[in-house]
Amino acid sequence: MEPRLRMTLAYLGTHFAGWQKQENARTVQGELEKALARLYQKPVPTVGAGRTDAGVHADRQVAHFDPPLAIPPTGVLQALNSFLPWDLRVLQVKPVPASFHARRSAVGKRYRYRLAWGAVLPPWEGLRRLWLPRAPNLELLAEALRMLPGEHDFVRFSLSGHAGRGKRGTVRTLFVATLTAGRGRADMIFEGDGFLRGMVRRLVGAALEIAQGRQELSWLQALMAGEASLPPAPTAPPHGLTLERVFYRRPKRWAKGPQRAQTLRFYRTC
Repeated sequence: MEPRLRMTLAYLGTHFAGWQKQENARTVQGELEKALARLYQKPVPTVGAGRTDAGVHADRQVAHFDPPLAIPPTGVLQALNSFLPWDLRVLQVKPVPASFHARRSAVGKRYRYRLAWGAVLPPWEGLRRLWLPRAPNLELLAEALRMLPGEHDFVRFSLSGHAGRGKRGTVRTLFVATLTAGRGRADMIFEGDGFLRGMVRRLVGAALEIAQGRQELSWLQALMAGEASLPPAPTAPPHGLTLERVFYRRPKRWAKGPQRAQTLRFYRTC
């Protein structure tokens, strides 16, 4: 039996209906498995670290598969990139132990949500950054993000149909929620031990409600407490969101707990 192979992937999610293979829809997993079938001349199933939604991008998504034939990893890398469409690339292929599982072995992820305002964005930047018609209040945006780190039940921040699985249900620990801003741009960075479907986009949507003056911080506090009488947080558009990294070892900065994530990296240069 050939050793299991781990792939690191990057894709522009604009024209994909998400990660998971679907009938009659163009997906990342579907295109990847088409390329693998062309290479190995037989179906080759893959497992991804997570299911990005339609329109969401990835810088370093991770997937694994069990190759039916012996082809060197460099050969797999070159062949797949020659078969794949322009908006999906394999960055790395390497052998891993059979115990490695792209999803179950992961201990966390990092996401980045990009914003812009003011000057018109070049088309290529607009593909991955949400343009706002007016500047958000960055102090309020920072205050909203400071409320998020910690272990919480994020049920009010998950898309309908995702009730959570396993013992944790909808409880997750967010270790990092930081903001960098300058020159008409702002990035929100989130790191946690897991994310519900739509969770990051709804955290962003809630923070923007506050930063744009439509809600108070007390509203976010009530959502975090799981107040059932409130509607769920609004969902930010998918194109501003990128899966940046999948962690298979806990970063040392997590050892101090989520309180450290409330130290904001904030640069007022815009």
